[in-house]
Amino acid sequence: MRRLVAAAPDAYDLEQPVDMYGNGIVAELERRTAELLGMEAAAFFPTGTMAQQVALRCWAARTGNATVATHPLGHLEVHERDAYAVVSGLRTVHPTAEPRLPSAEEVADLGEPFGTLMLELPLRDAGFVLPDFDELTATVAAARERDAVVHLDGARLWETTTHFGRGLPEIAGLADSVYVSYYKSLGGLGGAALAGPASLVDEARAWRHRYGGQVIQQWPVALAALVGLDQELPRLPEYVAQARVVAGALREAFAGVGWFRVHPGEPHTHQFQVWLPYAAQELTEASVRLAEEERTMLFRRWREPAGGPPGVAMTEVTVAAPGLQWSAQDVREAAAAFLRLLTPPG
Repeated sequence: MRRLVAAAPDAYDLEQPVDMYGNGIVAELERRTAELLGMEAAAFFPTGTMAQQVALRCWAARTGNATVATHPLGHLEVHERDAYAVVSGLRTVHPTAEPRLPSAEEVADLGEPFGTLMLELPLRDAGFVLPDFDELTATVAAARERDAVVHLDGARLWETTTHFGRGLPEIAGLADSVYVSYYKSLGGLGGAALAGPASLVDEARAWRHRYGGQVIQQWPVALAALVGLDQELPRLPEYVAQARVVAGALREAFAGVGWFRVHPGEPHTHQFQVWLPYAAQELTEASVRLAEEERTMLFRRWREPAGGPPGVAMTEVTVAAPGLQWSAQDVREAAAAFLRLLTPPG
């Protein structure tokens, strides 16, 4: 909040009216978001879950098909309590269950019709993974061949430009619509946007009202988002590069553990997974002890994913501005201190 207040004069003239039911600063945020993504228009939503539901139901009405092809590890399936079915009357099919985005062949061979192909970029629960740009282009083309529209769950789309080697308009331009988050990657207080053709966004605004998203004032969230676009968005490629340094140092530090994984080996974004052969509680307690005793925060909470191998836990690592201060040697030393707090396996 202190950073937000300090940066506010550069992000928006607060001598102007802030917002009332989505005008003022919220309208400016929508304009800038659409411009950054190369889309005709964008609508602000209080949550990404709401933005996704509205986008998918609008496309279902337009295509005449309420089936969404998506990934079983996607946010839609894992983190939204089946809202697409319970609230919006949609159903899903899965071109693949592999821990990656679907290929063009899998989309082309899917055994039933679908109206929308939804792609989460990056696929968070598979390890923040991305295809290469040619693969993504082919997958989108396969959906078009099946007369489907393409929607991007781009909560973290902001950080994909390094991996793809493309700008945001070229990436977003592959799809018919895209959702982006203002707090994931950008460090905002919350909020999201749905961007796409002006006619779709106009329709989405009507559904936003019906879903309870027409909030009287949201200027603190919108202001934080503008600050994030100004300050964090330009730094994301730097974070991605540093994440690769951190991941490499962790691989070296854990070489004597036996089985472990840093996934992906070279991170696609500034976030990645670490897997170790210990119980989640022991790893979380060691993370806290390291912070207390060494004043070093290397990892946060660990968990044992459902369906994963027994006795193995995973945590997610995010490299942002504080991580830029760490050298590879700093990471190796912190990881060694962390391992000393664990009971040797076996």
